[in-house]
Amino acid sequence: MSSPVPPRPPAMAGAPAGGGPGQVAWGTGATTTVGVGRDDLVSGEAVALALPPANLGYRILSGIIDVVLGFGLWLFLWWLSFKVAIDANEAWRGTIQTLIPILAVITLPTAMETLTPGKTMGHLIMGLRTVRDDAGPIGFRHSLARALVGFVELYACLGLPALISAAISRKNKRLGDLLAGTYVIRDRHRIVEQRPIEMPPQLETWAVSADMAALPDRLAVLVRQFLGGRHDMTPEPRAYAARRLVFDVAPFVAPAPPTGAPFEDVLSAIMAERRRRDTERLVREAALRDRLLR
Repeated sequence: MSSPVPPRPPAMAGAPAGGGPGQVAWGTGATTTVGVGRDDLVSGEAVALALPPANLGYRILSGIIDVVLGFGLWLFLWWLSFKVAIDANEAWRGTIQTLIPILAVITLPTAMETLTPGKTMGHLIMGLRTVRDDAGPIGFRHSLARALVGFVELYACLGLPALISAAISRKNKRLGDLLAGTYVIRDRHRIVEQRPIEMPPQLETWAVSADMAALPDRLAVLVRQFLGGRHDMTPEPRAYAARRLVFDVAPFVAPAPPTGAPFEDVLSAIMAERRRRDTERLVREAALRDRLLR
């Protein structure tokens, strides 16, 4: 159940975090705050790493390049087989003619996507990359699944199924992506790393001793984005946003901060302490993993 939202923004950005109409309910429940895109990933410091899918135009151009090169390689290998195996019997010629399309449009694309990783010739030219649905690098299994389905949807059907699937799917996925659990991103998309939130000295003692439940990713990112961009906001919207976020964060933190603590300082203290605890947890897990693997 979400905590109440005050009907009016406070007059000052530094208004206290407790008291007054719409009392903040600390440590009492969950929230319904939203603010992270469906294609965003969330780092350990609550920074949204936007990895938007490549748009349909880039995918079409990349696909055309791959299909043209695939057909060109197919024809070249077919011509080469006649030059090299001109004296071979019919059985050998049949075998070679069967292996040529497998080599040209399945084996080589699979090997290239696995080794790069996630790159085809079309991707290299257009600045794209194939990644897993969780944005991790793809492996052999993903590349093989994409190539096998691609033989049917790109070559046998001249790309029509791939075009329809990419046009109606949320991340512009062709059928091979749907089967492999992958999608294509702009590899040249630059991610700007944000500076860590600093702990307000006057709230450090409270934050270290407070009981903090895990914040939902969307809420954590919304707070992080507000703290990173608050200095560019005008006073009244900044004050309202700070108080609104304190109301949303409060159910996950107990006890309440000291009386009179400014909303923005409370949010900064929570995020800084969250980062410190996550860092310590990761260090402990790494140390335990090293001991177990010795």
